[in-house]
Amino acid sequence: MKIFQLLLLIVLIIPFVEIYLLLQIGSFIGPFPTIFLVVFTAVVGTWLLRRQGFATFQRFQASLKKGEIPAYEMIEGPIILLGGVLLLTPGFVTDLMGLVCLIPSLRRKLAQYVIEHFLVLQTGFDAANPNQHQALDGEYRKEE
Repeated sequence: MKIFQLLLLIVLIIPFVEIYLLLQIGSFIGPFPTIFLVVFTAVVGTWLLRRQGFATFQRFQASLKKGEIPAYEMIEGPIILLGGVLLLTPGFVTDLMGLVCLIPSLRRKLAQYVIEHFLVLQTGFDAANPNQHQALDGEYRKEE
């Protein structure tokens, strides 16, 4: 299955799952506590997004001052943004996914997975060994 087909499937299924869970939880604990939980997670998501975003930006600047490549911070930034958007979206599944994106230890593991499995394979760049360059050796001659 191609990535775009998978994303389309996810975009179509998630709203139905969210509505089902909202109705089930609302019938179990009542409508007002359910609405409170949805609003509470949005407020907590905004707070976490701001706090984690500033911390990542400060680590990004510190890495640049040291002359290091801020690879993890460059990957963590979009993950934090995605986590904030997911927490602001009403629903419990998206809140859980957003929380995973905003917990620093889980976000670091997610960023490490992205760097190791996507960036190293695509570009040949290894964030663990940034000074190790992968170059092709060859010979050339100038033809006139």
